[in-house]
Amino acid sequence: MAEFTLPPNSRIDKHAGKHHAAAAGATRPRTFRVYRFDPASGQRPRVDSYELDMATCGPMVLDALLKIKNEVDPTLSLRRSCREGICGSCAMNINGVNTLACTQSCADLGGGEVRIYPLPHLPVVKDLVADLSNFYAQYAAVKPWLQARTPVSPDRERLQSKEDQEKIDRPSACILCACCSTSCPSYWWNGDRYLGPAALLAAYRWIVDSRDEATGERLDALNDPFRLYRCHTIMNCTEACPKDLNPARAIADIKRMMLERTH
Repeated sequence: MAEFTLPPNSRIDKHAGKHHAAAAGATRPRTFRVYRFDPASGQRPRVDSYELDMATCGPMVLDALLKIKNEVDPTLSLRRSCREGICGSCAMNINGVNTLACTQSCADLGGGEVRIYPLPHLPVVKDLVADLSNFYAQYAAVKPWLQARTPVSPDRERLQSKEDQEKIDRPSACILCACCSTSCPSYWWNGDRYLGPAALLAAYRWIVDSRDEATGERLDALNDPFRLYRCHTIMNCTEACPKDLNPARAIADIKRMMLERTH
């Protein structure tokens, strides 16, 4: 029988959470419950609650987190950058769903408390900051750059038709936020060997690029029981993508290409 255990100090200490009440005179208080964990402290994780006056807060979850950090608790750690849903830095789990804090409206989360955790099944650097080292290594492993052997004159570009460009248009929109991969059960249990939806979407983007001349080598590199075939078409990745991309479809197309090569 399989036995699953949590890493040391990973269970939340339900009695250690701190409560930060709303400022006096708050007219629209709302509670945000935020995961807090500092591995260097030797203490177990906790969940702190913060009451914010939404009348003086921006509309997005990231606005609420920045208000907490700037006005209530400067010890809170999180990643953020563009605030426009482009960089993927502020990916986290909000009310049980992987998404971007900068594009997630508080109003769309109903009227109850908001629960904010780091992306699931990744090591935590601190609080809402997850360790993406393995995720980026897997992305690099698919060689996400143009591989072409045919020389081109220095004063010319490698051209492609509009139809060919449209094949890579949507896959190229991936912002590497990791929402898809960290929502995938296969990635949870086999993240050391299964490349995951984000890396496979990147691989697909170059496999179907008409300018790339390494299609065979790319497919050979993916022809592995774990790197590609741990995908069981659960579809969590497509559901979680904040850019409305379809990693599951890309993975299915790669599998189809693999099959076509054998016939």
